[in-house]
Amino acid sequence: MQDDELVIHDGRQSETAAGIQRGVCRLLRSAGFASVTELSLASGRRADVAAIGKSGEIWIVEIKSSVADYRADGKWPDYWDYCDQLFFAVPPDLPQDILPAETGLIVADAWGAEIMRSSERRALSAARRKAVTALFARTAAWRLQAIHDPGCAEQGV
Repeated sequence: MQDDELVIHDGRQSETAAGIQRGVCRLLRSAGFASVTELSLASGRRADVAAIGKSGEIWIVEIKSSVADYRADGKWPDYWDYCDQLFFAVPPDLPQDILPAETGLIVADAWGAEIMRSSERRALSAARRKAVTALFARTAAWRLQAIHDPGCAEQGV
């Protein structure tokens, strides 16, 4: 299998956004974080990438593939209720000065990523951390099961 065959395109993202997602997930894994993409939160929002570190720290990464994509989306402050740190991940050619200073910044492409600045750290309450961690674990387990038993979701199993 070639490396480019490992990128899953679900039709919701541009090719640029899918590449950024892949690079971000590679960076997070190298930093000891497990990540899940497109995590539907209790608020109804969907985090582009959610990650949990060895100590239980939760990060959310919001992917923006262009200036227009960033300007059209004002929901990003809602993610603070579900993470300890919040990052924007952008391609190398996006002007970084348009992004909010209180968020972290990751520059990424399909092959990797680099954290340019960390975000403010806003510790979650114990109850919210437990809820997000359980959601993360269940989502990851369901997706893994769907890989091993593709018909399970349709059967309500």
